[in-house]
Amino acid sequence: MTTALLSPKFQIVIPKEIRKALNLRPGQRLQLVKKDGLIEVRPILTPDQLLGFLVDCSNKPFERDKTDRNI
Repeated sequence: MTTALLSPKFQIVIPKEIRKALNLRPGQRLQLVKKDGLIEVRPILTPDQLLGFLVDCSNKPFERDKTDRNI
């Protein structure tokens, strides 16, 4: 488990191993979410980082559910 220290200015440094694993860059925005007494830190992706995000889903055939049709 990796730990970080909260500074007197309420700042933390994200450990190098986590920055590398998530490909975080200086100046990148992060979203903080309070959830069940925990803090989740999520990187906010730029449009360039989202390009090709759903490429693997493009080969899946689309089938409409028959229950949602107005007949």
